[in-house]
Amino acid sequence: MSEFVFNPRDWLRRLAAPVDPVLFGLLAVLLGYATLLLASAAPERLDNHFINLAVALVVMRLVAQAPPQRLMRFALPLYLAGLLLLVGVALFGDVAKGARRWLNIGFMRIQPSEVMKIAVPLMLAWYFQKHEAMLRLREWIAAALILLLPVALIARQPDLGTAILVFAAGCFVIFLAGLPWKVIVALGLSTLASLPVIWSFLHDYQRQRILMLLNPEADPLGKGFHIIQSTIAVGSGGLFGKGWGNGSQAHLEFLPERHTDFIFAVGSEEFGLLGNAFLLLLYLLLIGRGLMIAANAPTLFSRLLAGSLTLIMFTYAFVNMGMVSGVLPVVGVPLPFVSYGGTALVTLCLGVGILMSIRKNRAPA
Repeated sequence: MSEFVFNPRDWLRRLAAPVDPVLFGLLAVLLGYATLLLASAAPERLDNHFINLAVALVVMRLVAQAPPQRLMRFALPLYLAGLLLLVGVALFGDVAKGARRWLNIGFMRIQPSEVMKIAVPLMLAWYFQKHEAMLRLREWIAAALILLLPVALIARQPDLGTAILVFAAGCFVIFLAGLPWKVIVALGLSTLASLPVIWSFLHDYQRQRILMLLNPEADPLGKGFHIIQSTIAVGSGGLFGKGWGNGSQAHLEFLPERHTDFIFAVGSEEFGLLGNAFLLLLYLLLIGRGLMIAANAPTLFSRLLAGSLTLIMFTYAFVNMGMVSGVLPVVGVPLPFVSYGGTALVTLCLGVGILMSIRKNRAPA
């Protein structure tokens, strides 16, 4: 038997092998920016943030090591487990702030809807890979059912923000799989025609959020408070901002949820328009890198998965910045990699790990 010799250089080389330096560099800058904002907005949460960060990076690293073929094997079990957990939430979940979103499994509380942000595109990519040779009407209908079932369970909690993100993630896979444009147009027109029906199914607080978007001054101390205070913070930063730790809206506690959903407003106030432009550039580079990885992916499964995961990160950023700036309703969508929150951070880093895995196993140039 040969003697084991530990070589630090070889070990570090193997450790870094699956990591895309460009993708990891962009992620590192985003996470550094997030830590800087959190240290200003809610320094008491830094310890938990570093724990969440460590867990998320370990998950990313482990997933980046696995080849896409191995990830594909987990598609169906992860999807079914996610559905089972969502049913468990509906039956036994903890109620907080009028919503049933968390499931207590004894030693910890989990939010199964976050799992579906990865499980749904993974499942749909696996399904289209399996039926790549023949995509008929029944395959498209089956794909729609795979998507709509978890979305309905999440919307019932109610959690409109997460339901929108899961729905978007699935729609991206279906679109990238080649859904005919005439079907897309027909579905779009049908959705517009059904808006009155959709409105009737919304909860009262969800309707109020949409109405407050149109006229937040109608209830400035109640339903419109979030939008008014966040737009004040965004606008007050000016070109260069007030400086780190000097945001009055956040530090005088006018800005609600300043460390989670509205952390973009904190950055706008403290770093101004130039800070926002830098953040937008980071997101554009991250999304561009993800699309490049998708374009060079060797299989349909990898292309669909990489494309959908990249586009869902864009959706995260677009919806969050839109709602904080007062151009979209407040739906509780975090700013990717920047908002405080362990489950969302781990889920997003898991997605980056999948992109790294696909990049490592890309088609030859």
